[in-house]
Amino acid sequence: MFVRTIEPAFYDTDALGHVNNTRLPAWFELARNDLFRLFTPDLDPRKWRLIMARMEIDYRAELHYGSDVEIRTYVSRLGNSSFTVTQEAWQKGEMTNLGHTVMVHFDHDTKRAVPIEGELRAALEAHLQPIAEPASA
Repeated sequence: MFVRTIEPAFYDTDALGHVNNTRLPAWFELARNDLFRLFTPDLDPRKWRLIMARMEIDYRAELHYGSDVEIRTYVSRLGNSSFTVTQEAWQKGEMTNLGHTVMVHFDHDTKRAVPIEGELRAALEAHLQPIAEPASA
């Protein structure tokens, strides 16, 4: 699992006084950089080997300005050429948001999916874990 801490800025808030829902996709993308480096260590877009096939976010609770947000990133499914990145946003000990992004290992020249094999598969497997669901009250 990769962990990043985000300090919400005042401009991240909206008229309702909480972090705007449009900020989560950006924060989740930033936190995926750790996984992106497994494919493209220098993050050079000319060498990029991934495409996004799907993204979804469950908004479970509000995030607020003034408290750090911890983004936890891990692989929850590893297929032949695609994998699911699961991300959790935590603030003050509560999971507030849960996101899933399907990424495809991709050859941009041939426009085809490429199998995930060898050291790359092993690196992704090191971050493979089941989705953490909070205990119900």
